[in-house]
Amino acid sequence: MAAVPALFEFDGERFPVVPMPNGDLGLPLRRLTVPVGLDPDGQRNLIKRSAWSKGRTDNMYVQLPGDTQVREHFVISHRIVPMWIANIETGRMANQSTRERIERWQVEFADALYDYVFNGGAINPRATTDQLADIIGRAEAQARVLASLKGVVNSDWLDAKGRHVAALALGMEPDIDPASRPLTVGEYLEGRGITGAQLRSLSPGFGKRVKAAYRARYGAEPGKVDRFVDGALRAVAAYTEAHRPLFDQTWRQLLGAG
Repeated sequence: MAAVPALFEFDGERFPVVPMPNGDLGLPLRRLTVPVGLDPDGQRNLIKRSAWSKGRTDNMYVQLPGDTQVREHFVISHRIVPMWIANIETGRMANQSTRERIERWQVEFADALYDYVFNGGAINPRATTDQLADIIGRAEAQARVLASLKGVVNSDWLDAKGRHVAALALGMEPDIDPASRPLTVGEYLEGRGITGAQLRSLSPGFGKRVKAAYRARYGAEPGKVDRFVDGALRAVAAYTEAHRPLFDQTWRQLLGAG
């Protein structure tokens, strides 16, 4: 049975989409490529050999708007459209306006990816009212969780997280004192190049040494926060960048002991 197309809006244009077996919206690749002068077969090969496309493409029988027949189409999930666009080679595109349009998106996607990786999230400047309301709703839920943790976890950690949540909801850069940024044993050791099995082996002992150094310095136990460790939610000590000298001290002692 042929899938019935709906419409998907992207960059001011509307494209036919069909529901994929995995629940995503599927866009027939030919309708995305041919109008802008891209070879659909070449783009299909690019997509199929990319790890980010696994499980997000399919061959489906569709009767597209303007076509009198049901035809087999290679469709891609709407979730991988940004990655596909980011990987298009524009150097050989003859149509200058199309090339500039795709390159504009590639630059914007690069900025959004940077914000996601280094700033915790990105907000599309063209986000709709409904999309913004959804972001605000999630931020409010996170804020309620943070409020419930007052007096339970480290106040510096809580302040940094609260500023981060507020900034994302407002589409702003988080205004956080660098010294208040959360720091965990795992993050510190990864910064030292310790990963995998070595990280899992070293973390417990290193953490105990850092905690002992904290007690010696402040005369109290560090606060606690819940973090996922090896796939399980565990209570770990809450440190911030202000405590990095304790981590460095412990690291030097560890190297000296070795």
